[in-house]
Amino acid sequence: MRSFTVDRSLNGEHVVKACCVNFPSLKKADLYRALKHKDIRIDGKKISSDIKVTEGQDVQVWLPDGLFEHAEDERDVKRVKDYSVVAQTDGILIVNKRQGLAVHSGAQVRENLIDEVRNTPGNKNAELVHRIDMNTGGLIMIAKDKSYLEDAVKLFREDKVTKRYRCLVAGKIPGGLGEPVVTDDEAIMSEVSAFLEKTSSGEVYIHDKKQDGDLPITTRYRVLGVYNGFSEIECELVTGRTHQIRAQFAHLGYPILGDGLYGRNQVNLSFEAADGGRIKHQQLWSTSLMFGKIPADNKLSDLSGRKFSIEPKYEVKL
Repeated sequence: MRSFTVDRSLNGEHVVKACCVNFPSLKKADLYRALKHKDIRIDGKKISSDIKVTEGQDVQVWLPDGLFEHAEDERDVKRVKDYSVVAQTDGILIVNKRQGLAVHSGAQVRENLIDEVRNTPGNKNAELVHRIDMNTGGLIMIAKDKSYLEDAVKLFREDKVTKRYRCLVAGKIPGGLGEPVVTDDEAIMSEVSAFLEKTSSGEVYIHDKKQDGDLPITTRYRVLGVYNGFSEIECELVTGRTHQIRAQFAHLGYPILGDGLYGRNQVNLSFEAADGGRIKHQQLWSTSLMFGKIPADNKLSDLSGRKFSIEPKYEVKL
């Protein structure tokens, strides 16, 4: 038996779909069979039809443990280590990737997220919808084929998707460096803007005043906690430029812990990981994807109003 509590993102969905999101290895046929035998319970009550669930309800699925587990072959063990499926629909996957795994192939890259996803059943035509840095962990949206990719990219282009990150930065960062704003979900954040220069060699520099070739950047943030020598913040990308969060907060004087490019080695070495060793990765995670109102003619309209979140796995103990 396995159980889960229905979160806000699944409020109003049918129980079979909610079970598939929470237990990606389950097959729909097994779930419908479980309904027939009244082996699914909501708040302790047996059900026999694919009814809708409500946020906060407790769902129990009484099926053999083996159906919940991936096959224990070498590839599946590796996949569980490299990424986990947070949610999926007919057209997309939202996965949580580990830090240190590139999202796509490259000259110096042997293993990458998209190739691993393509090697799983039913996902051979998968395409990345957006990207995050190799050493950033967290949520990535993947389209199952190019027809879904087109509509997914349209959501980003039309600002129907809000991406949020959580990170640890050196120093005690104040909460009001920029202009106060109220976000779509009514959170109060500070908005900081600047200009980003990206050189032909790929180096990124931040300027307070625009220079030739600079691109405008805007990031929103709020302070979640202040600790001994560092702060935890949540960031919302208004623009999505190369290394935007890392470069912008380093420019403001609050580099991300563990960042070897924009951070400071002396600062990074002064912090100890929870296991007693050095920090191995930048303490930056893609933690939330929030979807606005999606038109009915978009293939991903079933994501309208939904939010998917994870907790960051920081190396530094809070």
